[in-house]
Amino acid sequence: MGYEVETFTGTAGEWDGFVRSQAGWTHFHLHGWRGVMEETLRHRSHYLAARDDRGQLAGILPLVRVRSRLFGDYLVSLPFVNYGGPLGSPQAVAELVDSATTLASDSGVGLLELRSREPLPSVTLPASHRKITVVLDLPLGDPETLWAALKAKVRSQVRRSRKEGATVRFGPEQVEPFYQVFSHHMRDLGTPVQSKGLFRSLLDRFGEDVWFGSAYLQDKPVACGCGFRWGDEFEMTWASSLRAFSRIAPNMLLYWSFMERAAEEGLTLFNFGRCTPGSGTHRFKRQWGSRDVKLWWYQQSPKGGLSATPSPQGRLYATAVKIWSHIPLPMTRALGPRISRLIP
Repeated sequence: MGYEVETFTGTAGEWDGFVRSQAGWTHFHLHGWRGVMEETLRHRSHYLAARDDRGQLAGILPLVRVRSRLFGDYLVSLPFVNYGGPLGSPQAVAELVDSATTLASDSGVGLLELRSREPLPSVTLPASHRKITVVLDLPLGDPETLWAALKAKVRSQVRRSRKEGATVRFGPEQVEPFYQVFSHHMRDLGTPVQSKGLFRSLLDRFGEDVWFGSAYLQDKPVACGCGFRWGDEFEMTWASSLRAFSRIAPNMLLYWSFMERAAEEGLTLFNFGRCTPGSGTHRFKRQWGSRDVKLWWYQQSPKGGLSATPSPQGRLYATAVKIWSHIPLPMTRALGPRISRLIP
């Protein structure tokens, strides 16, 4: 039986109901991200649906086009985050991907990238594994068991932060402190920061499913995190800390506090987010007793073979990174969002 692939015009409830019924779904498949991409980041979306002969959904594929003269032209599911890609029956997935490749070819994009969490047997495109994610299994409702399983060195670093007087606060009121730390840290890394409006939009759209947390030393925020809860999982999507306070390791207390909260709320998986294998970030995430999970980012490019979306860490941008890290913070907060929205 074939399916009719069309631009999705149904309700958010229909889309999300189907998403949540599928194995391998993630928060980034939810319909609310369409508004984030279109209204907040101002990118054109192509949300595709495969329907059977009764008009029932059999598959979905969210696509977003990120286009600029500076960085290139990309069609991604989903840009700026770790997951996306098609969901549905194998045949529906295959037909959705066929439609996506046709759309990419007709549009002349430089790269189609479907950021799947899992392998898709019905998809014949080559898959890039340049990024991995790192996850930690949580004991259900039992943070004490989780704490006891941590390495002694990790527990010592968390305790050190507490002894120095650091505390962690959660809640929607942490958006502003989060952004203070996040934008500062991104400037120090030489990377353009996303807009504060993006994080406010996420909070407005997803409510209690998006967690903001900040670590404080007295009343000063010194580390921060933001991530998403879905199903039985939490992903730490963005995290930062101020270099001036690295001696007391506030990021260790911050991560532990997020893990503790996730375990207390009955979640069974803590997702550290994506990283490059062998990087310093990768080593940081593995010290918690976590494990690596391969990502399946399926690609089509007119050049053939595997490609990549632009990264500030690439050699091409090395000089720009050095310059950016010395620009005054208010200027990077003003200019950064105009650049970062073009780097998928």
